Amino acid sequence: MARDGQERRTERSRPGGSAVALDEAYDTALLDLDGVVYFAGGAAVPYAVDALVAARDGGMRLAYVTNNALRTPDAVAGHLTELGVPAEPGDVVTSAQAVARIVAEDVPEGSRVLVVGGEGLRVALRERGLVPVESADDAPVAVVQGYGGPDMGWGRFAEAAYAIGRGVPWYASNTDLTIPGARGIGPGNGAAVEVVRIATGGRVEPKVAGKPQPPMHRETVLRTGAERPLVVGDRLDTDIEGAFNGGVDSLLVLTGVTDGATLLAAVPEHRPTYVAADLRGLLTAHPEVVADADGGFRCGRWRASVAGDALVLEGEDTGEDAGDDALDGLRALCGAAWTWAGAGACGLDAGKALARLGL
Repeated sequence: MARDGQERRTERSRPGGSAVALDEAYDTALLDLDGVVYFAGGAAVPYAVDALVAARDGGMRLAYVTNNALRTPDAVAGHLTELGVPAEPGDVVTSAQAVARIVAEDVPEGSRVLVVGGEGLRVALRERGLVPVESADDAPVAVVQGYGGPDMGWGRFAEAAYAIGRGVPWYASNTDLTIPGARGIGPGNGAAVEVVRIATGGRVEPKVAGKPQPPMHRETVLRTGAERPLVVGDRLDTDIEGAFNGGVDSLLVLTGVTDGATLLAAVPEHRPTYVAADLRGLLTAHPEVVADADGGFRCGRWRASVAGDALVLEGEDTGEDAGDDALDGLRALCGAAWTWAGAGACGLDAGKALARLGL
């Protein structure tokens, strides 16, 4: 069950444990999409569909939370349904919706807003009673910038720069520097924000809504009514940090961009409550990581400790060093690494320990 947010901020020196399955301990899963539910090319992540259907059938509410402001909730829900996870537009929360809310809180209803982005942003602004416009000469009272796809032209960035240069307030859906696609990693909205920042002389900073900023977490809670939410993601610097900023628990799945070495080196705001190989981790209990009297950390049959400048992993009772319990070994290593590093990033050599786990 979720604990006090301040406790999580000061005590995250090891992954947490749960005696019951996470879909029983939490009422709502706030799920990232890319690398968690589906891959950049659109195909479902292995085990994701069956795990989500089981969690939903067991009574857990599922909300899909994305920093991608390009697609509308209708489009995202349609994609999920095609994959086998029935979803309604109301189950989807986007950074476009989060930024539209904070703009609407700052300007009168019916105000003109210069849009530098795609259809998802325009739909979200209209939902808040605002009028999207295309030019700095259309008398906008705000500029909103979101990911507009790989074909967005330089003219859109120029319109934003013209308006911001005239003193119009600037908002951004998110500042992710990259975005995954079917052909590889491309520049994200954060890269486009940097273009506008440079063009305006770096004198103005946008108000940012998306993960890991608090407006995105607030948007998801307002739309879902979650009382015991669990953030589920694959990125430490957006999903997990967003949960940290919101004072709620998180589950990291290793189906996306974060690997074992990155997890072990995480600073406190990037340390998840739970770690799982994939979304089947929603349906299981999670073992405790226990400190022993000799300064080591145990989880399952594994013990992790620090020796010199390296992390050391020892297995018990069997000579098999890899398999289904590799996650227990990784959890134990997190305990040793995060405790040793304290409030910083762990610089210990974890290569041999991770290789032993096949991670």
